Amino acid sequence: MSEASEKTAIVLGIESSCDETAAAVVRLGPDGGAAILSDVVLSQVAEHAAFGGVVPELAARAHLRWLPDVLRRAMREAAGDWTELDAVAVTAGPGLIGGLITGMMTAKAIALASRCAFIAVNHLEAHALSPMLTEGIAPPYLLLLVSGGHTQLISVDDIGRYRRYGTTIDDALGEAFDKVAKMLGLGYPGGPAVEKLAANGDAARFAFPRPMKGRAECHFSFSGLKTAVRTAALALDDPTQRDKADICASFQQAVAESLADRVSRAIDMFLDDHPDLAERRLVVAGGVAANRALRGHLQQVAAQHGFTLHAPPPAMCTDNAAMVAHAGALKLARGETDPLNTPARARWPLDPAAEPAIFAGVKG
Repeated sequence: MSEASEKTAIVLGIESSCDETAAAVVRLGPDGGAAILSDVVLSQVAEHAAFGGVVPELAARAHLRWLPDVLRRAMREAAGDWTELDAVAVTAGPGLIGGLITGMMTAKAIALASRCAFIAVNHLEAHALSPMLTEGIAPPYLLLLVSGGHTQLISVDDIGRYRRYGTTIDDALGEAFDKVAKMLGLGYPGGPAVEKLAANGDAARFAFPRPMKGRAECHFSFSGLKTAVRTAALALDDPTQRDKADICASFQQAVAESLADRVSRAIDMFLDDHPDLAERRLVVAGGVAANRALRGHLQQVAAQHGFTLHAPPPAMCTDNAAMVAHAGALKLARGETDPLNTPARARWPLDPAAEPAIFAGVKG
């Protein structure tokens, strides 16, 4: 056991991989128990809403403008001093390169000035390990990561050990929600808008496809479903609010059934790899995990296979720095730090050994 793991560690986390500027301070005890001392997230939704999606250049400039204030607030709320930090952890990828560089350079400067360790964190790993922070559960467990940039099924075997069972072969699920919302004029971000409208819609009105359903592998695809939604919307010429609600409900139902099928297949693979598990856990994380309707379907799938479903609180589903600080603290406890010349990585697969999928998503 490294010296770092035998004492309490205080880690500052920085997240700037997309359109949230975030900083947090996490304390990790010698027993592995973690406490969030502060968690500050500044959303850039208002800056990107007019464009119907994230504009990378605007996002990078916003990170540069707001990160100093967010950092000061995080340290103030944690009632800590910069000299008390044991490490600075920062999202080094995957993500939008401009935002990543902004966060990385800031973290390196703080580490140098505070004479503490620097830790580069994989954004996907931060999501993958977040249940250890929010619910105190330990690997192994099956993870469904669904966000604006990723849709993956991953076996979290241990800290630093991951096996990817499936990924998207085209678009991420969060991106599909945003595009459907844009087609229907619902604004950005699209996920909450589609979910809200779907609650009052008829999910049986439109027979949208269930992508990849029944396939032997665990991959996802959402481009064809988006096309089907667009075709239905255009056929209505001038869709009413009722039409839009029915489209949203039908789309969400198709997504739910597709996810349920893919997760069921991944559960079979997970049990083959972990046949003697006493506790079977399915974890869903990422921004789309906040969708209550999808959670309900996943709850049913989990129960059918004797699994329990775990999902972070809604605030922890979206990008945040607490999960980054926590992942960094776990690395520090294992004696793992990174040099200050570590580069940002727009693409950074969590399981480099996994076979590539066709057109494997916008961020791999």
